[in-house]
Amino acid sequence: MTATHAQTLANLAEHLRDDEIHVWQLDYRPPLGRKPLHVVLGAYLGIEANRVTLIAGEHGRPALAAGHDRSLGFNWSHSGDHALIAVGRRVTPGIDLEQLRARPRAMEIARRYFSTAEAEALAALPVTARDAAFLEMWTAKEAVLKALGRGLAFGLDRLSIANEAGQLTLQRLEGDDVGAWQLQRLAVDTTQVAALAWRGDMRRVRLGTLASGD
Repeated sequence: MTATHAQTLANLAEHLRDDEIHVWQLDYRPPLGRKPLHVVLGAYLGIEANRVTLIAGEHGRPALAAGHDRSLGFNWSHSGDHALIAVGRRVTPGIDLEQLRARPRAMEIARRYFSTAEAEALAALPVTARDAAFLEMWTAKEAVLKALGRGLAFGLDRLSIANEAGQLTLQRLEGDDVGAWQLQRLAVDTTQVAALAWRGDMRRVRLGTLASGD
């Protein structure tokens, strides 16, 4: 799924199915702010990007203002020069992206903010594997919290993530049924780690690239 210009993006957006989530990879340039997000949402809403109005939810999560199709759920994340935007109908996706780089304080952070089981799982890994494993766990937690509409203030220790045979699983979420949740690692590139989460039935995740300049 690749969009090379606005018309192609609009065509793909028009065919978003209720059992899908579209995830777009794009370049991130801070001076543009939320403009790329407005462009993508405008395509799915069938309006010009400058007519898209966002409001802040109870915990700061961006949401569509009244007057827009509120059945459209979305979330975005950016790190370094890259960004991801997730869009789906009748679902509230949470997405998180981090650059893969050395994290010298990974174990310190894990022991302080993660569950005991998570910290022990990281400590059991070879040192060379800990940075990637820490970021996989971090992005998964962030994705779930963003799908909840909450931030880090909710508490990273109130949910637990495990890596079972290469698959991320949500093992505990305080006050909720983990069986109602979906969590997926996203195959972006070798320099990034990303995760997508949502509450609801399994959906097909379509990962695409939005060309620079769209």
